[in-house]
Amino acid sequence: MSCASSVLRLVRAVVFATVCGAVSAGGHALAGGGLVPFEVYLAGVLAALGLAYLIDGRERGPVAVLVATVGTQMLLHQLFERLTPAAEAGPAHGHPAPGMALVHLTMAALTAWWLHRGERALWLLIRLYGAPRLIVPLPAAAVPAGAVRPSWRPVTPYLTAYAGRTVSGAILRRGPPQGPRHFG
Repeated sequence: MSCASSVLRLVRAVVFATVCGAVSAGGHALAGGGLVPFEVYLAGVLAALGLAYLIDGRERGPVAVLVATVGTQMLLHQLFERLTPAAEAGPAHGHPAPGMALVHLTMAALTAWWLHRGERALWLLIRLYGAPRLIVPLPAAAVPAGAVRPSWRPVTPYLTAYAGRTVSGAILRRGPPQGPRHFG
């Protein structure tokens, strides 16, 4: 594995882990679980980073990104729930409720969609960057003796017959105005 591919894997894993960690910590705080301490957040993101780096290595499809995102966010939710001191936890916090599960799945699906779009864009750039360059010959600067230099004007022999003639019914408004008109 080259150094460039290792760096690319690491960058992709960092983005994935950071996004999943931020969404999970934000959801945890908004659901009434309190703010996640930085140490707990960092531990969760580093664990997600390690897992993402292990499974990363090639372009992933939308299903794989969705499964990875849902799994990672559920693990982070469990980690944050167990290691964060409860701060005014609501009745649904700590117990799986249909509404909470729906919110988690919706956020995971939106995050997975966003991450997959970024994944597709990144791999498109990689493919375009790695594509062979098209070789376009430049026109010769000097024309050989006796050769006729091509004209860039289109050949329109039928226009010369109508040169200088005005189409009947055409309104010509070239030139300065013809003076004031008085209405009255």
